[in-house]
Amino acid sequence: MVIPIIIIVVVVICIIIVAMYNNLVSLRQRVQNAWSQIDVQLKRRFDLIPNLQETVKGYMAHESETFSKIAELRTAWASSTTVAEKADIANQLTEALKTIMAVSENYPDLKASESFAQLQEELRNTENKIAYSRQFYNDTVTMYNTKIEMFPSNLIAKAFNFKPIELFEVEDEKEKQNVKIDFSK
Repeated sequence: MVIPIIIIVVVVICIIIVAMYNNLVSLRQRVQNAWSQIDVQLKRRFDLIPNLQETVKGYMAHESETFSKIAELRTAWASSTTVAEKADIANQLTEALKTIMAVSENYPDLKASESFAQLQEELRNTENKIAYSRQFYNDTVTMYNTKIEMFPSNLIAKAFNFKPIELFEVEDEKEKQNVKIDFSK
């Protein structure tokens, strides 16, 4: 009668040990997955920022081209001598003025501006996803670290060499400040 009880106790203990071990492995995998999600969002941000800058540069180039064209036309007008030259310059100036009017009247509707707004929104969303991913990572790491410190799972963690994982913390004070993106370059 004692032997079956001992066997049952040993089996129950083995089941508990296996369950704790599997739980620790599962938590460690969740931590790795959480870090992977941060990595994915950081990659997305690094891919998005150059697109945002190029869109802004392209839009600014579009505006500066129009104003440069007008300055050239004004100079050409001053140096033109024939009616045909002046008429041609006037027609070109009319087209340039239409462009400027479109810029001033339809500024929110310009495709370049829409692209910028869309990329800006994507960047904002990406930053939010990064913040969420960091929070999720820290929550998952906290659960894992708590589990490896709590009794009796700490015994299993020590026996199978489960180590604490560091939280995602910003140590450099400069990194805690908002990112400044300069579109003037």
